[in-house]
Amino acid sequence: MDDYRLKLSEALERIEQVQPDHLDPEEGLVVDIRTSDELALGLIPNATVLPASRLAESVASLTHDRGERIVLYCAVGERSAIAAADLMDAGYTNVASLAGGIKRWMALGHPTESSSGLNASTRHRYARHLVLPQVGIAGQSTLLNARVLIVGAGGLGSPAALYLAAAGVGTIGLIDDDDVDVSNLQRQILHTTSAAGTPKTASAAQRLGELNPDVRVVPHQTRLVAANALEIMSGYDIAVDATDNFASRYLLNDASMHLDIPVVHGSVFRFEGQVAVFRPHDSACYRCVFPAPPPADLAPDCAQAGVFGVLPGVIGTLQATEVLKLILSIGEPLVGKMLTYDALSQSTYTLRLKRRDDCPACGGPPPALG
Repeated sequence: MDDYRLKLSEALERIEQVQPDHLDPEEGLVVDIRTSDELALGLIPNATVLPASRLAESVASLTHDRGERIVLYCAVGERSAIAAADLMDAGYTNVASLAGGIKRWMALGHPTESSSGLNASTRHRYARHLVLPQVGIAGQSTLLNARVLIVGAGGLGSPAALYLAAAGVGTIGLIDDDDVDVSNLQRQILHTTSAAGTPKTASAAQRLGELNPDVRVVPHQTRLVAANALEIMSGYDIAVDATDNFASRYLLNDASMHLDIPVVHGSVFRFEGQVAVFRPHDSACYRCVFPAPPPADLAPDCAQAGVFGVLPGVIGTLQATEVLKLILSIGEPLVGKMLTYDALSQSTYTLRLKRRDDCPACGGPPPALG
């Protein structure tokens, strides 16, 4: 008898086997330990996909109760039996394996859930997401159906766009009316030297398409202005403020109030940056925090003041993180809070933002654009 058969035999003697007719997917944790390429067969309703290789660590992220009921399953019930025994060795006391696996479950006519249209290639691309309990198949499908608008394809928009595309956000809109310049490339990593002189939206669309063909990139080769803001922004779920001027930030804020979509704000200045989430009617808005722009001499742009090249990468990546959290409804997004970052000291602190009753944007009906 080979080592696998010996291990399987020992596991079957130790663990409880649940017959498919006696499994209630709504009681306790039901865990699918199959590999991502096996999921096309379908899932048991309410099951969570977890990797067998790090099962104990993954289960610990779902429950702190080592006595909670856990039923594991695989294709035919062999791997799940061995995994159940290993989980018992890790201190979990109420573990079982589904006899016959999902194939027997289906043969007896029990229901399954679709893998949400994720084909083998897609499941392979997002395999590291699929094994996260907070994402999984349902979450990845939500990402693929999401629509995010990034206003600005420069220093902040570059990392935000790259990471959102890599994560599988299905539609990414990009607004920018500028062309790529070699002086941009110290921080605008979405673009390349060969793209110098071409529109940033065209350069970005090509790069993102090469990164992830699953993603539909919608270029808006224009500046966001009062006349086009509502038309362009409508249909998107979230807007990313990757602009570099106060006029665009105020306009984006006001338009988001009309459309009731959150804005993930980011800004940088020399060695410092900040990130916040402004969710209409649920938190302070940008005008609550900055009722009026500072004098021009106190807020020079990057060309005048300079910017540490890696700083937009940090802030733009944090913006992408907040977008993904909002789409997936996980964690604690920076709604009503502002995170500030100092690159020189590698320090952060978070401010709580207070909504103003007299705010012209969110203190009453949304203001007219213009």
